[in-house]
Amino acid sequence: MTLIIAEAGVNHNGDEQLARQLIDVAKSAGADIVKFQTFKAAKLATSAAAQAQYQTSNSGVAESQLSMLSKLELSFAAFRRLADYCQQQQIEFLSTAFDDESLDFLVNELNLQRLKIPSGEINNAPFLLRHAQTGRQLILSTGMATLADIEAALGVLAFGYTAAPEAKPSVAAFQQAYASASGQQALKDKVTLLHCTSEYPTPLSDVNLRAMDTLCASFGLAVGLSDHSAGTVVSIAAAARGACVIEKHFTLDRLMEGPDHQASLSPDELHQLIHGVRQVGQALGSRVKTPQRSELKNKAVIRKSLVAARDIEAGELLSADCIAVMRPEGGASPFKYWEIQSIKASRSYKAGEPLVD
Repeated sequence: MTLIIAEAGVNHNGDEQLARQLIDVAKSAGADIVKFQTFKAAKLATSAAAQAQYQTSNSGVAESQLSMLSKLELSFAAFRRLADYCQQQQIEFLSTAFDDESLDFLVNELNLQRLKIPSGEINNAPFLLRHAQTGRQLILSTGMATLADIEAALGVLAFGYTAAPEAKPSVAAFQQAYASASGQQALKDKVTLLHCTSEYPTPLSDVNLRAMDTLCASFGLAVGLSDHSAGTVVSIAAAARGACVIEKHFTLDRLMEGPDHQASLSPDELHQLIHGVRQVGQALGSRVKTPQRSELKNKAVIRKSLVAARDIEAGELLSADCIAVMRPEGGASPFKYWEIQSIKASRSYKAGEPLVD
């Protein structure tokens, strides 16, 4: 079954009560996980860091990243309460850490068993290493990345999972860990890759869903999609292509102020997406091509067999003019059409009667 992550992100606008409402929406829609973003704004961006173009465009406010992020930050205490609320609501709580202090909090205080590494951290080797050293399951987004970027990141993760505590990190050590059997096994056991295009919203022409196949073939890992396109069609298509994880932003209201609301699903759309993905999951079935239980009852009615095209006397030499292929199944197989010609009928037949010779 496809794991569905409803990405609340920072769409709570720094308001814990709005975050609770987002949890309620995710639960009601049937998501497996609701995900937030945990950070200390002062540790995430300098005062000189400008907003991304989409952030300015979507929020309608031109300000520094630090100013924007400060308004969207929730305290650790708030996240403790939100994690507890998720437990009460029986939906998995997940959050992306953007700094070491936040990562330590998620691992050591909230005891998360699954962590998400965002696309922007794929070249942050020290941070990747700290994630792997937790031993947790990791979901790695690959927006803006090349295959070489991804392989380099996986090398860090392989090292973090398998290296001895005294081992010294280095590019060569990461490459060696990636090439090792133990490193590859650790990655297969622990890491899921998400194809992603880091534009909000992503134009359909830039979604490039077939890159999921490339990731799977290149790295042999579980692959899913972090979908930033508008609407639900891309996520549903990704599920049909075998995505094991779908991550999608949602909001209470796209008209709210903030950088991510406009590129997020409404509550109704989140319901539609999850319903669609679940239907696709049912429809995918297995790779085995065999008659399904529901269709077996129709086989005898719809398939054809050999029947007498006219009355046939016992002992008469069968020929094409007295043999027809018609419904229902029950007589000789049409594959015997040529075989039974030029043999004598073992008994008489009425027109339309199944041939059993």
